[in-house]
Amino acid sequence: MTTYFNEQESIQTRLGNDHRQTLKVLADRYIGANPPVPFAFRAFSRGGVLQNDKGMFDLDLGRRFPEAKPGQYSYAYALVWSDSERNLDVLLGCLGPIQFFFNDELTYRSTVIDEIKPDATVKLNLDFVKGWNRLFIKAKHTAAGFGCLFGSDEAKVRILNVLAPFAERKGQAGWVFSSPIDHDIFEGRSLPDAMSSEKNNSLSWLPRREWEESELSLPACERLFGRQPGKQAYAWTQLNNLKRGHEICLMKGNAAGALTVWLEGKVVLELAEAGEFQVEVPLSYGQQQLLIRSSCGNNAWGFTMEVSIGEEVVPFGLPKQVHGAAEPWLYLGPLSANVSFSYEDLVQTDSVYTIDVYAEEKTYWRLDRPETWIRPYYENAMLSNKWTVGNVTNYARWDYPLGVTIYGLLQTGRLLERPDINQYALDHVRSCADMFDYSLWDREQYGFPAINQQLVMMKMLDNCGSFGSAMLEAYQEDEASKFMPIANRIADFILYSLERKEDGAFYRICADEYSENTMWADDLYMSTPFLCRYARIAGVSDALDEAAKQFLLFRKYLYMPEERIMSHVFDFKYGMATGIPWGRGNGWTLFSLTEVLEALPTSHEARPALAEFFNELCGGYADLQAESGLWHQVLNDSDAYEEASCTAMFAYSFARGVRFGWLKEPQRFIEAALKAWDGLTRIAIDAQGNVHGVCSGSRYAFTADYYKKDLLTVKNDNHGVGIMMLAGSEVVKLNQWLTDSLQVSQ
Repeated sequence: MTTYFNEQESIQTRLGNDHRQTLKVLADRYIGANPPVPFAFRAFSRGGVLQNDKGMFDLDLGRRFPEAKPGQYSYAYALVWSDSERNLDVLLGCLGPIQFFFNDELTYRSTVIDEIKPDATVKLNLDFVKGWNRLFIKAKHTAAGFGCLFGSDEAKVRILNVLAPFAERKGQAGWVFSSPIDHDIFEGRSLPDAMSSEKNNSLSWLPRREWEESELSLPACERLFGRQPGKQAYAWTQLNNLKRGHEICLMKGNAAGALTVWLEGKVVLELAEAGEFQVEVPLSYGQQQLLIRSSCGNNAWGFTMEVSIGEEVVPFGLPKQVHGAAEPWLYLGPLSANVSFSYEDLVQTDSVYTIDVYAEEKTYWRLDRPETWIRPYYENAMLSNKWTVGNVTNYARWDYPLGVTIYGLLQTGRLLERPDINQYALDHVRSCADMFDYSLWDREQYGFPAINQQLVMMKMLDNCGSFGSAMLEAYQEDEASKFMPIANRIADFILYSLERKEDGAFYRICADEYSENTMWADDLYMSTPFLCRYARIAGVSDALDEAAKQFLLFRKYLYMPEERIMSHVFDFKYGMATGIPWGRGNGWTLFSLTEVLEALPTSHEARPALAEFFNELCGGYADLQAESGLWHQVLNDSDAYEEASCTAMFAYSFARGVRFGWLKEPQRFIEAALKAWDGLTRIAIDAQGNVHGVCSGSRYAFTADYYKKDLLTVKNDNHGVGIMMLAGSEVVKLNQWLTDSLQVSQ
């Protein structure tokens, strides 16, 4: 029997068969370990290094410096903060001779083949340390080119955020790079100190971070937007009145054009034309939102303002924390006079704003700095090569394992009558959905989105189906949310854009990748639960028909009838299934089939075949349950370790099969489900609610050794926490069903 900790440390030892309390501990531990901290806002220069559609940072210095001479050097520098040790594969595409230094050590020096071969990419494996990590690139200009492309492998999943070095740029996002010079000034010398002043060396670092003197002489709006007769712009700040409350303050200044001022949503000043102004306004204690609209006439536009109480100046401050920004104002514009926004629409950072009602172009908040905008970043727990996460919250991330986690939290919250759990799960989903329109704009502006990467760069079912299904489950809690436009986009992708075989079966094209031309059992979960929920909520019956159809097609390719279990993958390159019944792949299958059976009407033509398939699979899985109650990582290999996530999925599915009356031998599966949950609470869930024994995210192989020896378990892996809550919820419901059934029979 596999052991992950001493049984004395198990949750069963502490709580016995109090399944509700076990669920409470699981949910509370997860929420406590993943506090609701969403995105970090940072100053980012659009004139800096952008990413391409694959997430590679475009350090093509030849394009930036067309006047550069052969033999000249340029440097690029960035910092990466890692909340824990993190192993990551990065890709480097040379456009000329390159030396790459990681934490001041020469890690890679390009070869002549790397430099000359078109589209050549080198993969480097890096061990990021906890804390700051330094990326430094030396580039030499030759006829082959100048610079490189750099980024993480699978960039939309394993996110690599970079921050600017040097004290003057502290907190800003993005790389810095130097203008070309004739000699390598760091040959045989230490690399520059990332935390010191950039003035400590003789290089000119870009992107530009300060205005020229001539620009500083202009009013802010003209400096940012140029002269735009008839246009309008908004400026947003916060008054920090932290000393005196309920006093009369004096606002005074000069307007270069028409001006409207709101304080906490109330108009306190309107000027029809340029000129000086002053007005007395009651000011409460604390932080107050101040919004100004400036209109441009034929002359300059913008304003200056000072707020004081008596002799004491009330300081301005940014209304949103923006790392790397010292100035107190955010600016939005230039906007046509035909667009109008309410005060409530404007004092937020989760929207983009239409520039003109007759055009689709949009804009967002920026700083009073050259080409510098504020930009939200997902900087919470980042995935490593082993799919493990760090010690920072998973909150606000859109990815498929967290879709199951959200579903588990919602079901647990409902069962325990804990609205706080439901609210947490709902807020996680909202944090992604509320920023969806922004994230589309972010990709359009910068080449690769800084948030919602998988949703925006949707190319496969992993990117959308699981979390999309959880989003529709959360829709029951909040039908007024922004969820349905996203759901419509996902449904359109699955129903009309996703790649299919000639018979209509979903599969993965994944050209030039390891998984090219394959079908995965996992994709039943990544598609069919979403389709079932979408059919119910949107009233699109074709979605439910598609879910049923896919199950019958996947059965044709992946079912192993002799053992009544599923192969993990069918590889069309070889024209055969791998024949390896990975535990969680089978768990995804059975889990999803219960969702489809619950949604299908009794009159649906596919229902008899799917109900029979469900009984066949359940029988096959029950035959392979270990004495401990768990199932093996490779189901038919008793030498493989006992794995928790597939066990939870089987327990969940058996319990539902009994409750809904789908199983022909209910007593057998009552015993199997309860035995599985008993094993999980003894072997996989400790007294603190930590989940052990969950296999990390999988690729695929034709050999069982890959699953047994390479895919090891990860404590509190997101693939297992949510399904553990779902399994426990179903066991509680099963026990209640058994109690109710017994009472009825008596």
